[in-house]
Amino acid sequence: MTIRAIETVPVVAALPRTYRGSNYAMTHRATLITRVITEQGVTGEAYVGDEDKVLPALADIVHRELAPRLVGADAFAVERCWESAFPATFDILRDRRLGLVALAGVDSAIWDAVGKALRQPLWRLWGGYRSALPMIVIGGYYGGPSGIAEEIAEYRAMGLAGVKFKVGGLPPEQDAARVTEARTAAGDDFVIAVDANQGYTVTEALDLARRIADLDIRWFEEPVRWPNDRRSLRDVRHGATIPVCAGQSEHSPAGCRDLMEAGAIDVCNFDASWSGGPTAWRRTAAVAHTYDVQVAHHEEPHIAGHLLASQPHGTYVECFHPDRDPFWWNLVANRHPLRDGTLRLPDGPGLGWTLDPDYIAHHRTDQ
Repeated sequence: MTIRAIETVPVVAALPRTYRGSNYAMTHRATLITRVITEQGVTGEAYVGDEDKVLPALADIVHRELAPRLVGADAFAVERCWESAFPATFDILRDRRLGLVALAGVDSAIWDAVGKALRQPLWRLWGGYRSALPMIVIGGYYGGPSGIAEEIAEYRAMGLAGVKFKVGGLPPEQDAARVTEARTAAGDDFVIAVDANQGYTVTEALDLARRIADLDIRWFEEPVRWPNDRRSLRDVRHGATIPVCAGQSEHSPAGCRDLMEAGAIDVCNFDASWSGGPTAWRRTAAVAHTYDVQVAHHEEPHIAGHLLASQPHGTYVECFHPDRDPFWWNLVANRHPLRDGTLRLPDGPGLGWTLDPDYIAHHRTDQ
C-alpha cells in the first residue's frame, strides 16, 4: 500500500473560558488533521496536538521533512515508516516535541490506513483485549464558573466514570479541602485521581497525600516539579499510600522505562500524540507490562481508547468537558453514547471515527 501524498488541515477553536492548572492556562483548543493518501485509494486520517501557536510549525515539518521521506513508502511497513520519519526530532536547535507531534500525526494516520485496508479496528489489530473502557474526565480546574459539587454533579449526569482532579496550584491543605469536597459530592462509586501537573515539592506532595489518604484516590499524577522528578517521584511513591502516575512529559519509551526502573511510578500515562504516535506508545506499553506497571494515556480519547483497550494493563480513557475539548465532542461525529461510565470503541476499520466536514470547514485556519 504505497503512500502517494500527505495532507494537513490546521483547526483551532476558542474556548469559552480560560482553563487553569497549577502553572498553565489554556484559551484555545487546536489540532492538526493529518491525512495519508495511498495509491490504492485508502486514506488514513487522524488529528493530534492542542496548542494553536505551534500548528504552522507542525504542518511545515510534515510537508518539508516527513512527506519527502515517506511518499513512495509502503504504509504496511509501519515500523520502517516510523524510523524513516524519526530524524525530524534530531534538530537540537528546535523544540524536540514539535518533531514528535508531527510524527505522531503521520504515524496515527498510517495506522488508520492500515486498519482500513485490513478492515479491522485498531483496538483489535493492536491486541484486542477489550472493546470498551471506562471514561474519566479531566476537571477540577482553578477558577471554574461553578462550585466543585456542581461540577462533579455535571460529570455524573454526563455518564462519566470519574474525574482526574487538578491540584498543585494551592498549598496542600487547601487542595486537600478541594479534593475532600469532590469526594463528598461524588460518593464512593466515582473514580477520583488527582493531577498536580508537576506543581509540588516532594514535601508538599507527601503532605497532600497524607491529607487525602482515606479518600480512595486512584492515583497521584505528576506530583513533583520537573528538575529532579525521577528521584522525587520515587520518594513520593515510597512515602505515600496513593499510587503514583507519570509519563506524559517524557519524550520516549526509554524515558518511561527509566521511570519504571527507578521504581518511580505505578501507572505510566505516556502520550502517543505528544511523543511520536501509536508506534512509540505500544513500545512503552510492552515495557510497562514487564515492570508490572499499568498504562494510561494523557487525554486524546479518539486514539487513546484504541491503545488502552488493546492492552491487558490499560486503565481509563480520558476526556475533557465539552467546553475544554470541543473536538472530541463536536469534530468526532460518531461517538457512541457512554453507558455505565464506559466508552464503547467503534467496530469500523482503523480508528473508526468520522470527522465532521462542516466543523472542519468552520474552524480550519488555512483558508
